[in-house]
Amino acid sequence: MNSNSKVAVVTGAGSGIGKAVALALLKEGYSVALAGRRRERLEQAANESGAGSRALAIPTDVSRPEAVRALFATTQATFGRLDLLFNNAGAFTPATPTEELDYETWKAAVDTNLTGAFLCAQQAIKLMKTQVPRGGRIINNGSISAYSPRPNSAPYTATKHAILGLTKSISLDGRKYDIACGQIDIGNAATELTAKRSEERRQANGDIVPEPLMDVRHVASAVVYMASLPLEANVQFLTVMATEMPFLGRG
Repeated sequence: MNSNSKVAVVTGAGSGIGKAVALALLKEGYSVALAGRRRERLEQAANESGAGSRALAIPTDVSRPEAVRALFATTQATFGRLDLLFNNAGAFTPATPTEELDYETWKAAVDTNLTGAFLCAQQAIKLMKTQVPRGGRIINNGSISAYSPRPNSAPYTATKHAILGLTKSISLDGRKYDIACGQIDIGNAATELTAKRSEERRQANGDIVPEPLMDVRHVASAVVYMASLPLEANVQFLTVMATEMPFLGRG
């Protein structure tokens, strides 16, 4: 490992946005702990990077406190410190009217999207505040749903609104430990997940229309930029989306 390499944890790193960001950070010279539920996907991404020992696959269910503790303990034991957490792991739920949602679907979304992000941030803060040199950066993956929901998306929308509050709280509470926290809100990136879903999406007025996608590499580039700043500077909120996506003016 390069002794000058910065160290990152990326959750949900086996596919989609998480994988793209992990690969981009590795290309920039970071050592990266790739966390996610599927070992084979994580190892495939690590091997694809060509980064050797700088890429470490750590199977992790972020909704389980003991798994999250193990993730950060292994990262510290392997790389010695932590400079960046990209809190990305998340789950979509099927479009369902609020009154028809079952408890299990609601709880699964909250456990992964919100509790998982909190648990990872908690462990990152504990490590960052005590390491030498002190401090680090946390970037939470929000969503434009944190500002404008889609129809029939209560679990996902509610958790992404909560991420907005979590970001603000960490930003405030982390200042005294030289910990910066920002949020990237992403709209319609082309990933394996979106490739399997129809590009036609229901709008607030009931119409179903095609929506444009952007290359996921633009998301990765944005995260790399946010991470590149010195700790005395911070991108608090950044929105990146397909230019013609129907976000502004929804409904």
